[in-house]
Amino acid sequence: MNYQPEQCIVHVVDDDPALRRSLRFLLESVEWRVQLHASAEEFLEALRQPAQPACVLLDIRMPAMSGLELQQVLQQHRNAIPIVFMTGHADVSMAVQAMKSGATDFIEKPFKDQVVLDAVAAAMRRSVEALHEQHIRDDALRLLETLSPREREVARLVARGQPNKLIAAGLGISEKTVHIHRQHVMEKARVSSAAELARLMLRANPTALDEPTTPA
Repeated sequence: MNYQPEQCIVHVVDDDPALRRSLRFLLESVEWRVQLHASAEEFLEALRQPAQPACVLLDIRMPAMSGLELQQVLQQHRNAIPIVFMTGHADVSMAVQAMKSGATDFIEKPFKDQVVLDAVAAAMRRSVEALHEQHIRDDALRLLETLSPREREVARLVARGQPNKLIAAGLGISEKTVHIHRQHVMEKARVSSAAELARLMLRANPTALDEPTTPA
């Protein structure tokens, strides 16, 4: 999960133009790529689901949409880009609440350069890890999507450790048919055991092997 600063983007969202310029100078001095946004609305218009590591340095108090409101919008859209809040002294309690809602960190104005750089580096590491996990999920999903509906049924039961005889009885098919489906599942999923199949399915969906709920 190695990364180079020039491959990453730091979004700075603050309504103070002088602060934005200062942060750009600081971050670019250590080779981070930087995009400046004067408001939360401007940031949302520019935001794309990142294909490279990215994080946000976000002012907690801004006209119109606040930093906290922007955090909520991102959560609603399932965008987990790491956020480092920039706060004034009076806003520390708000920043603590923001961290409880998933923010990576908060830094209090006026801040030292190294505090900013450390916070951005930590947020970027989180972004790198999240993208790596997403790639693993996507690869697992691509393999499992090659299975037919019946093969998916068999795969789930195989991954749960059920023998062919029990699978056959549960699905109302012959044991020989289960064996054939099982072979196809292993070939398509590129695995050689039930344990490997279980790991693959859990990478794609952590609840894939849970017991189905029974309606009351």
